[in-house]
Amino acid sequence: MALMIQKTRRTIGLVLRGFCMGAADIVPGVSGGTMAFILGIYEELIDAIRIFGRREFWSEIFKGKIHRAIALPRWGFLISVGGGILFAAAVLAGPLEHALETSPQMVWSFFFGLVAASVILVGKRIQKWTVPKMITLLIGVGVAYAIVGLVPVATPNEPWFLVLCGAIAICAMILPGISGAFLLVILGKYEFILSAVNNRDIVSIAYIGIGAVVGLILFSQVLGWLFAKYHDRTIALLTGLMIGSLRKIWPWKEGDINTIPTLDSAAWEFIGFMLVGCVLVVAIEMIATRKR
Repeated sequence: MALMIQKTRRTIGLVLRGFCMGAADIVPGVSGGTMAFILGIYEELIDAIRIFGRREFWSEIFKGKIHRAIALPRWGFLISVGGGILFAAAVLAGPLEHALETSPQMVWSFFFGLVAASVILVGKRIQKWTVPKMITLLIGVGVAYAIVGLVPVATPNEPWFLVLCGAIAICAMILPGISGAFLLVILGKYEFILSAVNNRDIVSIAYIGIGAVVGLILFSQVLGWLFAKYHDRTIALLTGLMIGSLRKIWPWKEGDINTIPTLDSAAWEFIGFMLVGCVLVVAIEMIATRKR
């Protein structure tokens, strides 16, 4: 009975983590990978996805032993997290779209606080900072800072391009600091895909899904290898990506240019939302540390 309760709690916890990842992925400028990092399941998620691209999985497929191949993935973990992500996309696409239209600074302020606090907590996972790790961090900052400054372009709605967009976006979505939703903005497909989700355009969603599955399986192999061979440098790079992404989600702008706010009542309100985001991250980290 106790084991069943423990498993149920873990499943609910994974669904909620997936829900947070899905909510973050909807917002251009915020990465679901960042949320996975904050929530302590990032490396576990990458390892769980990697199996679909591993030799042992496909060797069983080619041998015709489908039942053995199907038994290899960690389905409980993947279904729980994936279900939470899909549920967030279905439930929050409309409200978040409305919030970004009516109160964008409030949304950006909250997520800025989340990411800023997570940068510190994730950086603490590196026991000893060295010059090579600092250089890797700065490379990550530069890459993310440049990417989030790109200008959106007009692109086709052909199936091949939707598949490509799905692959590119999903790779970014599992990279902390690089927003898959923002890359869709750059590719000119964010509003198109958001509309497809809200209007239940199954065909367009299917093309995007195909690209996402292929991109996720292939890219997880690269990330898994990097964590195995260069763990601390990979963490440093991902931390840098998160720092660089703060350029995009800074709440105060004039056009596309970040500005310093005047400390009036509205500014303090947005700073309050930042602090809420920071406190939420710290609380999650404290709970996770206590469990460990």
